[in-house]
Amino acid sequence: MIFYWLIIAILAYFFFSLGYLGDKLVLAGPPKPKSYTFYAGLINLAVLLLLPFAKFPLLSVSSIIWIIAEALVFILGLYVMFSAMEKFDVSRVMATIGATQPIFILILTWIFWGYQMMSGADILAFLLLIIGGIIISAEKNLKKTEGYLKITLLASLLFSFEYIFSKMVYLQQPFLQGLILMRVCIALFALLLLLPKNNRKEIFNKKIVQNKKTEAFFVFAQFSGGVANFLQAFAVSLAPIAFLPIVNSLRGVQYVFLFFITLFLSVFFPKILKEEISRKVIFRKIISIILILTGLAILIAM
Repeated sequence: MIFYWLIIAILAYFFFSLGYLGDKLVLAGPPKPKSYTFYAGLINLAVLLLLPFAKFPLLSVSSIIWIIAEALVFILGLYVMFSAMEKFDVSRVMATIGATQPIFILILTWIFWGYQMMSGADILAFLLLIIGGIIISAEKNLKKTEGYLKITLLASLLFSFEYIFSKMVYLQQPFLQGLILMRVCIALFALLLLLPKNNRKEIFNKKIVQNKKTEAFFVFAQFSGGVANFLQAFAVSLAPIAFLPIVNSLRGVQYVFLFFITLFLSVFFPKILKEEISRKVIFRKIISIILILTGLAILIAM
């Protein structure tokens, strides 16, 4: 079963890399927090397509509480993350969140469920995945000011709570039912952003896509992100509690996929995407890829 959730998580991060690349190609300028939070939350209604495949037994009070809590911290996490992206470089914000979230999740699993026994091999794989993810996503000349750290760490903490609360839901409800209810609840919270008049003005005046030629990329990015979120949620539902931090630490795999896709496009399709990659950067990426693949190999060999 460990191998099963591991494969699903890796597939999720592959689609996350495609979604991230699509967003990079089409999004116009720094994100406006309220606008992006609204659309990122509302798009979760696509999960309603899964309704014919789900069964809905009666919900317990605790399930309802965890569903609402998960949706709330997720929408707050989106807003804080987009606020950080508005002030700081997107790739740096995502790198910091990706590096710190597995640590927060590890601590939170111990707080909510007590100490979770992990073998020496599990711990080694976890550390290799984190270190590899940090190296491959790190940006040169990164200045972490106090304000930068506060807002990015807050976003990371909120998303970590979302991981824990979603696992609480999956422990009490069937996967599809839990997923649908949480995503619909997220969309409802997003709709609340329309209540203030100033919010409506910002949301409906924000130009998300640069021009009509990029609409196909935008749809592709949203589709990839939707598939990625579904697969990641499935992996979280399947993974034992002790392995929740490892599921998140696999984020480094996303940067591995992104590196090779970007390299491929830069060489063969420079009109779509062209990035200058120095030998120093390639060497650093190779080292991180070796660390990440070693961590994966340890997990698979268990």
